[in-house]
Amino acid sequence: MSQASAAAAFIATLRRDLLISLKRRNDILNPFMFFIIVVSLFPIGVSPDSAMLRQIAAGVIWIAVLLASMLSMDGLYRSDYEDGTLEQLLLSSMPLYLLVFAKNIAHWLVSGLPVILVSPLLAYMLALPAEGYLTLVASLLLGTPVVGMLGSIAVALTVGLGSRGLILAVITVPMSVPVLIFGTLAVQNALAGGLPLGYLALLGAMLALTICLAPVATAAALRISVN
Repeated sequence: MSQASAAAAFIATLRRDLLISLKRRNDILNPFMFFIIVVSLFPIGVSPDSAMLRQIAAGVIWIAVLLASMLSMDGLYRSDYEDGTLEQLLLSSMPLYLLVFAKNIAHWLVSGLPVILVSPLLAYMLALPAEGYLTLVASLLLGTPVVGMLGSIAVALTVGLGSRGLILAVITVPMSVPVLIFGTLAVQNALAGGLPLGYLALLGAMLALTICLAPVATAAALRISVN
């Protein structure tokens, strides 16, 4: 297997998943609208007081991101499993972890990136001070791929099960809690006048570690689940 053929397989898988997602617009809109609805309900359910919202804004956005990502994870390998594409990927001569990584990138582009782009607007609605916007976006850029790839492992483990919503939550949420904590602390540190680089560095380290290990773990989980 040459590097050129591996790169071509990676690009082809990425392109295929992006095209499928664009045809299934509900897969993009549902998590996006869910994220907006959850964040919008907090001022109504908690308090419209700006001082209180300012304190909880970062945590609210990160919790909504985590819930929205779990909503979109269920379909990551479901259609491929149902139509037999997943079996073809397992039989392919290309490294399965490379194809899995391409699918994870495509999933993040259609479900994670739109959420990040709209997050400053929702942060403004929650009265987050302007000095926290850049840190919020940076933490989401580093943290959401980690959540997505950790969720990919859980989806791969349960891809053959009929009903797996609760199981996905039980597996994914504990692994994602450190990301949520560091992302929230980074924003709070920036608002307090400190440097959030330490928390962002931790998120970056988690992202690097996840990129190296999660696709391999997902590929192994897919082989176990399908075989």
